[in-house]
Amino acid sequence: MNMATYVGRTLIRGVGLLIAVVIVTFVLVQASPIDPVEAYITAENPVSQEQREAIAAYWGLNDPPLERLGKWISALAHGDMGTSMYYRQPVVEVIQVHFMNSLMLMAVAWILSGFFGFALGVVAAAYQHTRVDSFIKVYCLLIASAPAFWLGLLILMVFAVWLGWFPIALGTPIGKEAAQVTFGDRLYHLVLPALTLAIAGTSQIALHTRQKLIDVLNSDYAVFATARGETRWQIVYHHGLRNILLPAVTLQFGSISELFGGSVLAENVFSYTGLGYVAVVAGTKLDLPLLLGIALCSGFFVFTGNLIANLLYPLIDPQIREGGDIA
Repeated sequence: MNMATYVGRTLIRGVGLLIAVVIVTFVLVQASPIDPVEAYITAENPVSQEQREAIAAYWGLNDPPLERLGKWISALAHGDMGTSMYYRQPVVEVIQVHFMNSLMLMAVAWILSGFFGFALGVVAAAYQHTRVDSFIKVYCLLIASAPAFWLGLLILMVFAVWLGWFPIALGTPIGKEAAQVTFGDRLYHLVLPALTLAIAGTSQIALHTRQKLIDVLNSDYAVFATARGETRWQIVYHHGLRNILLPAVTLQFGSISELFGGSVLAENVFSYTGLGYVAVVAGTKLDLPLLLGIALCSGFFVFTGNLIANLLYPLIDPQIREGGDIA
């Protein structure tokens, strides 16, 4: 299978995946016990029954479910995701504003977790059955057992409350207009949420890399290399890294969906105004157009990550390219 055929078939499967994501999200929203009109109005501003009916008619809440879904898909075909009930803005604009914050947060966390997870796994395997290996294993098991929001609260308490090194919340300084916010300000507010996600993501790739490298070091060719006089780190460099890099890349790209889920928790702990924070708001307010838009974008984001991983395989392992099959 050549590259163009593979990409074409994958994109077709991706379209089917996104349609399924939209349908499942719509069904779940319809099954929610939350009254969208009750969620729309606030307790401080009670409305009459006539006003409630007017709100439901304005947002099309009285229409049959299939008709609502059909209208949304029809509008989506023209590039319109509808209007958010909570933000009173087009869904596309809401997602554009908050997606860039989440993208920067997840990109930093993804790179840090991949680099340090891979490095910890290599060091643990190279020093197998030593105190260094035991320390890294215990660290990884503890991190794997800790939920992301608990890690976030712990990091928030230590670095923001006790030490005061970083801001407690928000993605930009309070009282500063958007035009005055610098890139440094955004990075400063990004540190703690990104650190939370990065720490939460290191354990899986570290333990996986450790086990794969141990298998390589126990192989016949590694034993032969040892008999030939190569040191352990020379064997790791010459024979281990290429063999463990492919599964590590697969695992790291496959963790994008988990990273997105973790960002929802981390963004809410730090009140970081990214897409995860908006998703929670849309869920609690039962903002159907915004929820469908976020589900569609998140599904596309995860699908793109997995596609990039598959396209990188031939570059990492020449055997896949020579075999003419990239997956």
